[in-house]
Amino acid sequence: MDVGALVGGGVALVVGLLSWTQARATNRRSDFMAITERLDKELREERTQRKLLTRAYLDLWNWARRVGSDSRAGPAPEPPSELDLTPWHL
Repeated sequence: MDVGALVGGGVALVVGLLSWTQARATNRRSDFMAITERLDKELREERTQRKLLTRAYLDLWNWARRVGSDSRAGPAPEPPSELDLTPWHL
């Protein structure tokens, strides 16, 4: 066998292996970026919902503090329309 052909094949194999591992690393990086972007988006949405829920709770608590046995405070305040209460519905 020709030594040059064996060396060329070996070099081609090493280069192919290196490019394959580099492509896998790039895919892992892009997967990681996609996952972190999705988690960041979900975290922003959850923070917004928590702020709205806290505001609705504080409104209800302030209303309940003002209501006495002889006051006509009316019905309890409704939660904000953008507050998503579906996790608590049965």
